[in-house]
Amino acid sequence: MALYKDITDKPFFIVGPCVMENQELLYTVAEKVAEIGSKYPVTVVFKSSFDKANRTSIHAYRGPGIGKGLEMLNNVKEKFNLPVTTDIHEPFQAAVAAEVVDVLQIPAFLCRQTDLLVAAAETGKIVNIKKAQFLSGQDMFYPAQKVKEAGNEQIILTERGNSFGYNNLVVDFRNIYDMKEFGYPVCMDCTHSVQRPGGAGGKTGGDRKFVPYMSHAARAFGASGYFIETHPDPDHALSDGPNMLYLKDLEELIKSLIS
Repeated sequence: MALYKDITDKPFFIVGPCVMENQELLYTVAEKVAEIGSKYPVTVVFKSSFDKANRTSIHAYRGPGIGKGLEMLNNVKEKFNLPVTTDIHEPFQAAVAAEVVDVLQIPAFLCRQTDLLVAAAETGKIVNIKKAQFLSGQDMFYPAQKVKEAGNEQIILTERGNSFGYNNLVVDFRNIYDMKEFGYPVCMDCTHSVQRPGGAGGKTGGDRKFVPYMSHAARAFGASGYFIETHPDPDHALSDGPNMLYLKDLEELIKSLIS
């Protein structure tokens, strides 16, 4: 409950590399995230995925899996005293991940999966529901209702753009305003919203140069949190490199969003 209060009381940032490539990468990014959390009046949550279950190609790197991944995430939690989050894809993963994480993330493609939402809710952890690319902000009342009626009101709703033609997304920032009407903190996914899904020859492309603009536009519409995937060398990352922010640019962006 204390973390959720922090999330509702001040700007929050969910930050980390897209996928768990190795422990060293997680430590490198987490060290910077912890430093930012100690320097500025913000709440920070470290994020990375143990399995990217919806990669474009069967040959794409998915991650270390739930067992090894949660071990790596717990190492980050203990070493840097950071709250942590990861995404889950199947109902059974909720209770397993909840042994380590503070926030359970529901992927956008799965945000209407009732069994997944209820399983996440029943852990008592914060549930971050990412808005599907095919839903409006107003439609997110119903995924949130599933979590609430399963007995959990610690909910975050995250905007991440809508499908627009082929290999592209568009963000309707009115969705942020609409989701705030439900009374939950609303987060902007500043990096996935600049993706070009499947648009890079068997993998997802993107335009990281637009990340600061997405972030500040979301702030103007009242976002209270920001989801930012970051990597020290995103051009060589194993997942979502084109839309990830360079780690060296992270602090400057966060400073600009809270000034």
